[in-house]
Amino acid sequence: MKHIKLIIFAVIVFTLAAFQHAEEEITFFLVGDSTMADKPYAGSNPEKGWGQVFPLYFKEGIRFENHAMNGRSTKSFRDEGRWDVVMDRIKPGDYVIVEFGHNDQKINSEDRYAFADSTYRDNLIRYVEEVREKEGKPVLATPISRRSFDENGNLVDTHGRYSVVVREVAAEMEVPLFDLHMKTIEMIEQFGLEKSKELFLHYRPGDYSHFPEGREDNTHLSPTGAFKVSDLAVEELRRELPELVKFLKD
Repeated sequence: MKHIKLIIFAVIVFTLAAFQHAEEEITFFLVGDSTMADKPYAGSNPEKGWGQVFPLYFKEGIRFENHAMNGRSTKSFRDEGRWDVVMDRIKPGDYVIVEFGHNDQKINSEDRYAFADSTYRDNLIRYVEEVREKEGKPVLATPISRRSFDENGNLVDTHGRYSVVVREVAAEMEVPLFDLHMKTIEMIEQFGLEKSKELFLHYRPGDYSHFPEGREDNTHLSPTGAFKVSDLAVEELRRELPELVKFLKD
């Protein structure tokens, strides 16, 4: 009987310790569109979101929940109730990084379009305010650049005011900023016109069964691109969130 009581006591202590550890563990929520989202591993799908590989850079003590979803904007992500899920799960001290813009600028998509200097700005402000109301820590990220070279081989900025507005909101509300737009512009230009195709989905017919007819996609990331963008996100984290550097792998 004494041994049984000791076993029961040990189980209770272990359970309480595990529960306490889970409560103390920091969660980093990722909120955004397809450039950040997890992609299916089934079949031979080479597409990856940078948020899919970002957690691989970290050791124990911080966990990640990637709520980013293909095709979403600051407007549709909230309208579909996806933001409510994050708000239900967040606890004081958790982080939420928000990266939208690709789909907010789609003027012909009524459910997604958000004008940069009004609706888009207001949506970002609401996201920041609501995370703070939950005693969480908001982080804003500018949208990653597309591979959009003109006929002269110069990279064209397709995001316009959207990336600027993110920077403005971050400065006005004193929110940490991951300027992935500027960082990815520099990276794409460094890679150059041809080699930068390796960062995105440029495949010939037969390269992957997932793309039987081949693919030329200058928005979505290849595995190489996802890791390269994650490298940039880690650089931004080191500067903007130094308190989390201790969780990075050596």
